Amino acid sequence: MTGITMEILARAAGGCASTLWIIAAVFVIAGIITLVRGGVLSGVVLIIIGLLVGPGGVHIFTCG
Repeated sequence: MTGITMEILARAAGGCASTLWIIAAVFVIAGIITLVRGGVLSGVVLIIIGLLVGPGGVHIFTCG
């Protein structure tokens, strides 16, 4: 079910790269909010995941 949802999002957003950037932004924003609330380790982990998915994710994941 998740694969179908991601495929629909990729087509609606203009491609796989756009979808990965949106997901990355959500991770980074969630990480910043977590940092502000005091969850340092969780916040840093979320930000790192967001950075890996966003700039590097376009090359790591195949958008085929």
